[in-house]
Amino acid sequence: MKSLKTMASACALLLGLAAHLAPAHADALDDIKHRGTLRVAVPQDFPPFGSVDASMQLKGLDIEVSKLIAAKLGVKVELVPVVSANRIPYLQTNKVDLVISTLGKSEEREKVIAFSQIYAPFNNSVFGRVTEKVSKPEDLAGKTIGVARGTFEDLLLTKTVPQSTVIKRYDDNNGMISAYLSGQVPLIGTGDFVASGMADTLPAGSPNKPEAKYVIHVSSCRVGLNKDEPKLLAAVNDVLTSAKKSGELNAMVEKFLHVPIPPDMLNDYK
Repeated sequence: MKSLKTMASACALLLGLAAHLAPAHADALDDIKHRGTLRVAVPQDFPPFGSVDASMQLKGLDIEVSKLIAAKLGVKVELVPVVSANRIPYLQTNKVDLVISTLGKSEEREKVIAFSQIYAPFNNSVFGRVTEKVSKPEDLAGKTIGVARGTFEDLLLTKTVPQSTVIKRYDDNNGMISAYLSGQVPLIGTGDFVASGMADTLPAGSPNKPEAKYVIHVSSCRVGLNKDEPKLLAAVNDVLTSAKKSGELNAMVEKFLHVPIPPDMLNDYK
């Protein structure tokens, strides 16, 4: 009996020592400031949010928002190009600190990551040639529609279209756009600003000009970050709140999207 008590006491001592020596949960904001660099996942094939210019430099709204947050945190920015499908995995595997890549909030995504307040509007819609008679999900029965894999449009269409609808998923937006322009798919699900950018590149009267069919979801862009990082979330929201109040963020949105931030989004600081 004495031996058992001695063993129990020793185990308790070891457990207490292990708990004392175990490293505390690392704080992402402290890590970023210690490193001196904010790593941000950004789009490179999704103008006007993110694309590569003639000098191979990233440009777009999401790029500017990334630079803004880094500057306000007093660190350098490291831009990490991603596609829609690997945005969240890059965050979860600690390849990046933030995702600023046209990321919309959904119940599924909220289960695995956290979100900042809104920084820009972004509607998701179905577009297609004028000859395609589509005005609601049911009209997609037996039709083929293209999406970029892992996007909000992919998730929403998968839930709402008839089983006979063929959803063709492409690895990135360039693949989806090329498929539409080459006639591989007559319809696409994408952001309104993406479709508008496509239309601007086509000559007047082109049969390929994407026509809006119906809105899938009225959405918005938010910064994504890992859960249980309250200091980093608060810091990002503080930057966005300040930039909204000063007009700096609205100026960025108008520069790239050619629309102002809607009042309800502009005054939303959560």
